[in-house]
Amino acid sequence: MAFENVRIARAYLLRVAEPPAPALVRFVSEYGAIEAAERVKRAACPPAVLEETDGRRGNDHAERDLDQARLSAARLVTPEDDEWPAAPLQSLVTAYGRSSAHMAPPLALWVRGPARLDEAADQAIAIVGARAATGYGEHNAAEVGYYLGRRGVPVFSGAAYGVDGAAHRGALSADGTTVAVLGCGIDVAYPSGHATLLRSIGDSGALVSEYPPGTLPGRHRFLVRNRILAALTSATVVVEAGRRSGARNTASTAGALGKVVMAMPGPVSSGVSAGCHALIREGGATLVTSVDEILETAGFPENASSKLAAADDAQPNS
Repeated sequence: MAFENVRIARAYLLRVAEPPAPALVRFVSEYGAIEAAERVKRAACPPAVLEETDGRRGNDHAERDLDQARLSAARLVTPEDDEWPAAPLQSLVTAYGRSSAHMAPPLALWVRGPARLDEAADQAIAIVGARAATGYGEHNAAEVGYYLGRRGVPVFSGAAYGVDGAAHRGALSADGTTVAVLGCGIDVAYPSGHATLLRSIGDSGALVSEYPPGTLPGRHRFLVRNRILAALTSATVVVEAGRRSGARNTASTAGALGKVVMAMPGPVSSGVSAGCHALIREGGATLVTSVDEILETAGFPENASSKLAAADDAQPNS
């Protein structure tokens, strides 16, 4: 019962403040989830926490959210659970401890799918890139997703159009594990054109979000989501990206968290490769052109030298 009370408290706290909610995260670490939730309900908390929870602290829908999650075969994974990916998320804890408020770790994560989050996040690689990807970019993303999936490396991305969707599909076609980290509730099919893809990911891998069920997407939520995507993975590969893009934001966040960042080159005349070229030129990413190079740079030599690698000799470079 104690664990269930903690789960209810964290479900409540996820709904009453917009992530990353650094003051609330600090408050929970000081008092524990149950007491922190009770204090928030009574408005008996510091001004910074009151500000983050203003207008929402009366929204106590925790048990309803948990019931809805169970009906859709979803679950709330908390730091108290064995499934919690504590090791990869430690990078956020460390960054947050250096007064990087925007890097506050999640209070819990909603998950739908058979993949255990801690196992999927062990030596996983994020593949990110432009929504308005070129055929070149989508081809490379699908190829990388496929061959990583073939070699047992979980593929994480954000389920957006373009590079993200191609990477997920590539991993699925190889019967690999793929995880979508969302900027909305796990029950919200966004983008709508990826409803079938999201169902496939949830059926075999996992959908992950710190946003409660029913939360609609928003531009700021995708930027906030990027820290979770970067933290849960060991390395990030940018396939295509403009100079200013969400993919570059994810890459910058991954670098700030001490993760490996890689970028694939493209035509020098392509605007959607300009971000990749800038990352490489400025030393923010290592240039990679194949799955072998990705695995070597990420520090996964056992995957690069596996029997499957020999069978994949025919994979094309970008």
